Amino acid sequence: MKKTTEFTPTAFILGILLAVVFGGANAYLGLRVGMTVSASIPAAVISMGIVRLLLKRDSILENNMVQTIGSAGESLAAGAIFTLPALFMWAKEHGTAMPSFFTIAMLAISGGLLGVLFMVPLRHALIVEEHDRLPYPEGTACSKVLLAGEEGGAKAKKVLKGLLAAAVYKFLADGLKLFPSEVDFESRKLRGAGFGIDVLPALVGVGYICGARVSSYLLSGAVLGWLVLMPAFVLVGGDNILFPATRAIGTLTTWELWGNYIRYIGAGAVAAGGIISLVKTLPLIVTTFRKAVRGYGNTGRERTERDIPMRYVIIGIVAILLFLCVMPQIRLSVPMALFIAVFGFFFATVSARMVGLVGSSNNPVSGMAIATLLLASFVLKLTGQTGLKGMTVAISMGTVICIVAAMAGDTSQDLKTGFIVGATPWKQQVGELIGAVVSGLAIGGVLYLLQAAWSFGDPELPAPQATLMKLVVEGVMGDYLPWGLILIGVFIAVAVEIVGIPVLPFSIGLYLPIHLSTAIMVGGLLRAFYERKKNEAYVQDGILFSSGLIAGEGLIGILLAVTAVLGVSAKFDLSGRGISLGAAGSLAAFLSLLVIMICVIKKQEKMEIDS
Repeated sequence: MKKTTEFTPTAFILGILLAVVFGGANAYLGLRVGMTVSASIPAAVISMGIVRLLLKRDSILENNMVQTIGSAGESLAAGAIFTLPALFMWAKEHGTAMPSFFTIAMLAISGGLLGVLFMVPLRHALIVEEHDRLPYPEGTACSKVLLAGEEGGAKAKKVLKGLLAAAVYKFLADGLKLFPSEVDFESRKLRGAGFGIDVLPALVGVGYICGARVSSYLLSGAVLGWLVLMPAFVLVGGDNILFPATRAIGTLTTWELWGNYIRYIGAGAVAAGGIISLVKTLPLIVTTFRKAVRGYGNTGRERTERDIPMRYVIIGIVAILLFLCVMPQIRLSVPMALFIAVFGFFFATVSARMVGLVGSSNNPVSGMAIATLLLASFVLKLTGQTGLKGMTVAISMGTVICIVAAMAGDTSQDLKTGFIVGATPWKQQVGELIGAVVSGLAIGGVLYLLQAAWSFGDPELPAPQATLMKLVVEGVMGDYLPWGLILIGVFIAVAVEIVGIPVLPFSIGLYLPIHLSTAIMVGGLLRAFYERKKNEAYVQDGILFSSGLIAGEGLIGILLAVTAVLGVSAKFDLSGRGISLGAAGSLAAFLSLLVIMICVIKKQEKMEIDS
């Protein structure tokens, strides 16, 4: 390496900016479709383009620090959106004050900091000793991008092109409302059946990154819900009224059928899928603990072997737990704080090893959160803490542990990247802590902004995981729930697992509207087309462009939320003036977006032919 410059003001500032951008974009994406994407590689690519090309600096370690800080926003957002919106939904339902920005931000920051600190004693056991046995796919891929630094500028342009395309498209669709962002159809012959597509850039990006196989699992779940179960309810139900609906089944629209029945069936399937995924990892859990205990406290004198000293790690963990005990609106008891410490370290260990084997996208964070909420809710109920206060404490504990698991997984991937490129572990760990603090503050602002503009649980922001976590806590605390529908979903998940289909993506597809899965499938099919060409360059260019699509739509979505809060969004609304291209315009715009994406990828092919 020509230089070993690592923790610089440039890396600090650029990393913070990327943490805010990717954190906000992933929060918005997750609340819309229930999925987030890894930000490590896009952050590394953008860093290479800025640091290497614009600033004419060539330190690979500096670029690695940028992506380390920047990727923290994505992982913290992934944990936060699983649980925190439930607090807003309860406040709206019970007519109480919304959780304060301070509460939201502090819960997010606490989980983020604990996730990083719990990972410190695990680094040597998982990253160093098991280097040959735990590949850490995203971390290894990110190191390859950094090592191929001379390509950073060209790759960064792909991300920026996707960001610009999505930003313009999103503003035309949901800002100017030149065309609707959702196209909806109902079947006349098969009553109760529905179909449609959300013509949004981020969904295409998600589908491309996930690939055709995962996208097909999502769509198959949606097909079961919208084209099988919903018509079956109408065919059998007819004039009957079935709780939780208050009207005859035959009179309900497709969206009412989904909201009253399919959503609960999907919730049961997602809950069962998360728990099944967690149970399947039990052998890995035992192995991980054994390795962690054996390698605990191993340190070295070389720069590349130095972690944050253990005394500072312990002081930090104790301080955070004490803060949670005195924090306004929550005030955890000491036993509950110890509960977080034990389960937090337990799930951090599980998460760090899981992502080492199967990647961050397959990390069963939702299963860990459900298991935590089930146990915490039972304990709180037994101790007499019920009602809104008990549910708030339960979801707060689940929030911290969920973010711990997500952050531990991201931190382990970043440390793997650092191990390969020769970074200093303690500097990376400090970078992760900085990213956690900045991202926690940003996520608090984003959640408050989105809630003020729309409402969690509404079609604009369905917040699928948070709604599920809310149902879990309410069910344990004894509130009314259609348990029959939920159990149907549970056994659908069991049947899917028996036949060997990945249960979580299928269940998420069953839970979400089919309109989302359809658009995701389009992105997946586009990637499948380029994979058949057996040219990795095409696929990677598409992934970079897709990352830009997700970031661009997320950023404009947040800006549109600002205009809604300020009450000026109507000034941009062309549909209110009778100007709208309708469904035909929506489909035409969506096809245009796909053509742009194909042209960007094909440019790589032309460059290769010319060379």
